[in-house]
Amino acid sequence: MLTIQGRPRRVCSGLTRRDLLRAGGAGLLGTSLTTLLGAEEAGVVGSPRARSVLFLFLFGGPSQLESFDLKPDAASGIRGPFRPIASRTPGLLMSEHLPRLAACSDRFAVIRTMTHPYNDHNACHYIQTGRPLPPAQRGASMVDAAAQDWPAMGSIVEYLDRRDESASPEARRRDFPSYVYLPNPLGHIQGFNRAGGYGGWLGNTYNAVSTRIPKRGPDDNPYYRDCTDEELDFRLQGLDGGAGMTLDRSRGRMSLLDQFDAARERLDRSQSAEEFGRLQARAARLMTSPSMRDAFDVRQEPDRVRDRYGRHLFGQSALMGRRMIEAGARFVTVVWDAPDGYSWDSHQGAQDLERHLLPGLDETLSALLEDMNARGLLDETLVVCLGEMGRTPRFSNAQFGRDHWTHCFPAVLAGAGVRGGVAFGRSDKDAAYPLDDPVSPEELSATIFHALGIDPESRILDPLGRPVALVDGGRPLVELFG
Repeated sequence: MLTIQGRPRRVCSGLTRRDLLRAGGAGLLGTSLTTLLGAEEAGVVGSPRARSVLFLFLFGGPSQLESFDLKPDAASGIRGPFRPIASRTPGLLMSEHLPRLAACSDRFAVIRTMTHPYNDHNACHYIQTGRPLPPAQRGASMVDAAAQDWPAMGSIVEYLDRRDESASPEARRRDFPSYVYLPNPLGHIQGFNRAGGYGGWLGNTYNAVSTRIPKRGPDDNPYYRDCTDEELDFRLQGLDGGAGMTLDRSRGRMSLLDQFDAARERLDRSQSAEEFGRLQARAARLMTSPSMRDAFDVRQEPDRVRDRYGRHLFGQSALMGRRMIEAGARFVTVVWDAPDGYSWDSHQGAQDLERHLLPGLDETLSALLEDMNARGLLDETLVVCLGEMGRTPRFSNAQFGRDHWTHCFPAVLAGAGVRGGVAFGRSDKDAAYPLDDPVSPEELSATIFHALGIDPESRILDPLGRPVALVDGGRPLVELFG
């Protein structure tokens, strides 16, 4: 029972929007207004095409001219050093360093015309949320996440799933998080917490369950070399935000599986997990569930599968992402970051593209699509792969380096009914600007929500009590689906 202006109103019977706005930002019986309005208004779009999303984020910005939009007839200062090869998609030329993807391009669609105006790496927020980065204090490097950021798409999914948990006794028993982030939160390996992947104004409780993989030393790059099983002992950074149940970080050398076992023993020795409260009980349930313990043990995979994905960090993280999807996660982000902040940010030249980046992507993404298809997971999982930008058409130095360019860059989508063998949109002769069908981050976000059966126009209340749509103005690209 809630009293507003002296009149009792039953929460279960529904509150008017005027009542909600009058209530300000206060909690209602421990439930935030955001949660309440979401429960009232979040909609669905018929039957979802996808049960889950696997979001492969190539931090730094892959060059369109060295990946999925080669222009062999462009001027020598533009066309790039790599030979174009034909793919199984009519009219789609790809890099010679992506032969496996070219051979299976009938399984995915390439959007060649992603575009936005924010020409720096803080576009990570835009790509992961569908909203431009709001002004905030962001640390000395001006990249850190802030409380006023828009929630990541994965955080929105986590939030909506928890709404369902509160309504359904069966859903409350769900013992796997909806939102998972691998192998490190973006920027963490460099000492940052880059904006875009967090709960933002929804609150830290809607952050992803994330793992942490350290590097060997200051010059180490585990994305470029084979990683040992000891290094790939994925350790959780914490569960359920501020719920009060986290893995013991002080035991830095204790394996993840040992930490699971120790947490279960502690819980068994305590009274019922319900004494911790709803959030704490959920955290305890996640930490001690057999499905969590098994899913994070990538060593259960056969060697041939692990070899096929690639023994480098991105390959094993993508394999872990597939295991997360199988175990019940709904939105898994696998990020290709770099200890030195460089990654796909190819200002210096094309050597890393040729030696590590393109071959690693080719190996891992083709293996992921092949593996998920064989397991029947691709039918119900939307796979999305892109960076936050592309690269300038003209080289910035003699080593084929390219600078930031957000006006035209590619994205790959597969699964969940996406039509394979499709090249969506055309760029101009230099891959500099879209000729037709430009696609904004809002439209990509709307497409992802639409595939999950979530209405992109669903409204939730922001911290000021204003109803805001999940996506502001973007339309789902329904033409990509069969």
